[in-house]
Amino acid sequence: MSVAQRPSSPRLDALISVVITCKDEPLLADTLTALEGKLARCDLESEIVVVDASEGRLDDIRQSHPRIRWLDFRPPAGVEVSIPHQRNRGVEATTGDVIAFTDCGCIPDDGWAESITTPIVAGAESVTVGRTVGSGLVNMYDAWAVDPPPYVDEAPTINMAFARAAFDRVGGFDESFSYGSDIDFCWRLCDAGYRIRLVPEAIVRADWGSRRRQLRRAWSYGRARARLYRKHHGRLRVAWRADPLPFGYGLFVLSLPLARRFPWYLLILVLPAIRNRRTGALLTVADHILLGAGFLRGLVGP
Repeated sequence: MSVAQRPSSPRLDALISVVITCKDEPLLADTLTALEGKLARCDLESEIVVVDASEGRLDDIRQSHPRIRWLDFRPPAGVEVSIPHQRNRGVEATTGDVIAFTDCGCIPDDGWAESITTPIVAGAESVTVGRTVGSGLVNMYDAWAVDPPPYVDEAPTINMAFARAAFDRVGGFDESFSYGSDIDFCWRLCDAGYRIRLVPEAIVRADWGSRRRQLRRAWSYGRARARLYRKHHGRLRVAWRADPLPFGYGLFVLSLPLARRFPWYLLILVLPAIRNRRTGALLTVADHILLGAGFLRGLVGP
């Protein structure tokens, strides 16, 4: 293990800080109730920090959870999506040696906090991620449901923990991103020599929302993916193998005019539809097409 990979060995009695960012999410109440109850039943010394950009619209939830640290946050001028700014603000305000993230509306399973933070507290790892099991229309984002690897190269912050020293070393989240700052954060951690340990038993459950929300998410993720490769252009050498979806579906979208002359071109979608028949074939294929379209849009500019 290189010097950069070696954890900084947080204290065994380290304070665990769980950070949640929000804007207009009433489901925050369910997340906080679940977290408070489960953290109270475990042996961890912990705190919950909410970074709230709702401008008072969630004050009823705030008043119902008086033990939670609540940080009012006003986005910088001209910033519509302030997710990375809020994440940085939350970490900067915590007092814990180990920071865990989850999202509004997520419900952690029993033992989540212990599972995702124990490798860091024990000094064995510096960054860990868990599995996110979706509810609602379809679960397209549980990539590690079968044969989970011991380490991964990237993961969303919906279910992540890290030592404060690792966060400080890479400079936190890049606030120039709207979406994709979590993947950028992971890539910079890997570039600095850290490994991201997958803890499959650390599970949070999330509702991915309506079809419309999922498709908007796919477009945004596609644009973010292009932004990521513009910043981390060295990763393009292995992107076709490691990250085929935005490139493959981007090429499909770019070649769609062929369908006017060769209608059979659309039959290319039959294979992914069959592969995803158990998770919602039509929605999954539509998600991937919009991911590719968003990726193309992101390649030409912000």
